[in-house]
Amino acid sequence: MDAKVWMYLAYLTVSIGLTVWVARALSRNGLVFLEDVFADKRLADAVNSLLVVGFYLLNLGYVTVAMKEADPVGDTSQALEQLSMKVGLVLLVLGALHFFNVFALGRYRRGRLRQQAAAHPPLAPIGYLPPQGGPRPVNPAGPTPAGPTPGQTPPAPPR
Repeated sequence: MDAKVWMYLAYLTVSIGLTVWVARALSRNGLVFLEDVFADKRLADAVNSLLVVGFYLLNLGYVTVAMKEADPVGDTSQALEQLSMKVGLVLLVLGALHFFNVFALGRYRRGRLRQQAAAHPPLAPIGYLPPQGGPRPVNPAGPTPAGPTPGQTPPAPPR
């Protein structure tokens, strides 16, 4: 077998191994996030399973499409360079898909929380807050026509 075939075999082994490892890690650790997003354990489990299947389909599809190398591979160093380029692209695709999923689910969660907050309107005010202590501004014209300021005695009525 020539260097190109070995490169293909190594590429498939590393890419499939990385895809399986990342899918399992995201499935296991992302379930808690999905339960918070959907607020329903059964729905979170179902979405988690669907995300794992979609993740495998997209990543393994990309791995197989990106496997073909048009340039000839002359020696082992060229094979390793091509292999690192291909595996690096697989890792970038894995990261981009993960970022997209987290972004989309985060937006869905924010919308759900916003709807829950809108369903519970704030309470109506019961009364007014009592006046707070501290210095009061001095009115040189005396008390206002509405009456004395708090703490003052009202003026005596005229006789």
